[in-house]
Amino acid sequence: MEAFAYRYLERIDSPCDLKRLSMGELSRYCEELRHYIIEECSVHPGHLASSLGTVELAAALHYVFDTPEDKIVWDVGHQTYAHKIITGRREAFRTKRQLGGISGFPRMDESEYDAFGGGHASVSISAAFGMAKAAELRGEKRQVVAVIGDGSMTGGLAFEGLNNAGASKNTDLLVILNDNNMAIDQATGALKNYLLKISTSVRYNRFKRRVWGLLSHTPRLLHLCRKTWNGIKLGLLNHSNLFESLNFRYFGPVDGHNLSDLVRTLRALRDIEGPKLLHVMTVKGKGFRPAEADQSVWHAPGRFNPDTGERIASEGGADRYQDVFGRTLVDLARRDERVVGITPAMPSGCSMNLLMREMPARCFDVGIAEEHAVTFSAGLAAAGMRPFCNIYSSFMQRAYDNVIHDVAIQHLPVVLCLDRSGLVGEDGVTHHGVFDMAAFGAVPGLTIAAPMDELELRNLMYTALQSDRPFMLRYPRGGGAGVAWRDVPFEQLPIGRGRCLREGGGVALLTVGTTGHAGARAVERAVAAGVDAAHYDLRYVKPLDETLLAEVGRRFRRVVTVEDGCLRGGVGETVAAWFNRQGYVAAVDALGIGDAWVSHGTPAQLQALCGFDEEAIFKALTTTSGK
Repeated sequence: MEAFAYRYLERIDSPCDLKRLSMGELSRYCEELRHYIIEECSVHPGHLASSLGTVELAAALHYVFDTPEDKIVWDVGHQTYAHKIITGRREAFRTKRQLGGISGFPRMDESEYDAFGGGHASVSISAAFGMAKAAELRGEKRQVVAVIGDGSMTGGLAFEGLNNAGASKNTDLLVILNDNNMAIDQATGALKNYLLKISTSVRYNRFKRRVWGLLSHTPRLLHLCRKTWNGIKLGLLNHSNLFESLNFRYFGPVDGHNLSDLVRTLRALRDIEGPKLLHVMTVKGKGFRPAEADQSVWHAPGRFNPDTGERIASEGGADRYQDVFGRTLVDLARRDERVVGITPAMPSGCSMNLLMREMPARCFDVGIAEEHAVTFSAGLAAAGMRPFCNIYSSFMQRAYDNVIHDVAIQHLPVVLCLDRSGLVGEDGVTHHGVFDMAAFGAVPGLTIAAPMDELELRNLMYTALQSDRPFMLRYPRGGGAGVAWRDVPFEQLPIGRGRCLREGGGVALLTVGTTGHAGARAVERAVAAGVDAAHYDLRYVKPLDETLLAEVGRRFRRVVTVEDGCLRGGVGETVAAWFNRQGYVAAVDALGIGDAWVSHGTPAQLQALCGFDEEAIFKALTTTSGK
């Protein structure tokens, strides 16, 4: 990267240092901060565009408020790189998302400045209101700020928090709506249009600038503003302000990259009591031309050349599972006019954008609203459609009741596609999809399948469409096994049937989904070491193949199971319990994720730490007594 002179960056190790800067120096510091984020993310990838958009906002917040005594709660958390660097983690930032390094998201156990942990959307308002209410109950004078953005306001939890906090007129809470008209992809829905209408109201903005100009120099007008603000906006906007109707005093919109205006506005808002909302307009990817031009791609671009903006592709490999899903969905939609796609703000992340481009009327981005996505899908199914609802595994946790109440109990043919299942790697503990098999395995009538490779994913999607039942598919992040799948004729796979991949007579290996590849390599090594190992791919988590299990129970005294999910309540425990009920004496050695949180690192590193990589499987197969 071209040489860049850092004058202030290395002098700032805390918000206290930040407060010593003049406004001119603070502006220069923000320039350096943005450059440092670009420089480091080019070699140590992360969520780039969102954090570039909040550089001035993070600096202004720590400049005005007395953190960590005052609390800042960041929604989602991928907006927080500037916040992390300001709060003493400048050098540690080089280790973000790496094994043993700092998280890419706020973590309470990482810093006292991370007031609340987060990796999922829409939680900030509820959490911040809880903190503000606690301060009120204890008689403490503390400012609490929730920063919500990147589409998170579309989540129902955000409005639950607004509704509750707005009814508590004496609780001091500032909500900052960081409005960049984006989630990971382009924002959608009525709220987006409403915010756009506010931000483009010429008369309203002209009046707002005049009022804030007076407020910045005449604090006594704050009292008058509080009394008249709602009525003024009612006339200017010709309808009731959404946030004012929830008892939040609405201010803005203001330019989120105008540092002096931000600081002046935040200082004025400190003196206003009760719940209030500041509407801040920012640009996702601000200050890096390629990121501003293609905000979706640069949300998390991987490695790149910071001078040219050229993304550095990883070494060639197999097609990603998400692309297998996206292309197969298009193929199915061409064959069956009932097929529709639903995603909660992740069309590019799950490759449903392919269907969105070809058949926009049959693809729905519902915003960051997983619960609604599932129940909306159930409604579509009840009316004769065949919805494929794609939600990341860790995000599907938020719609657990909807899967049970709205889909499974009513036996509706919704295909629930859980992308990013298993250990996802660098995003860490909030994003690992490790609970789905145990959690949803307890739901009656729900079929759960885990394809081992790309072709199996394609065929299981076809099988799910033909099954006319609630059907869940789980598959991991990243590239597949390199199995040919494009333009291969569809094959309907028998539900509840696994397969034998290798015959043997000494020890049986039972794998679930893509763990079968490490399992196959471990089996070959075990056979070379003199162990007569058999290998079975279960394929279905539910219903389990009881014919296959009976064969294993009769023939083997030692069984090793491998799953990319939690062991408690998982497939290994289920298999062992089934053997016990049937009277088989096979000893089951279950490999997977233990009863502990798993941090961030590469998937290979984390699988080794959790003890179900190839080496761990090999050791389990070749240890005569098991664990």
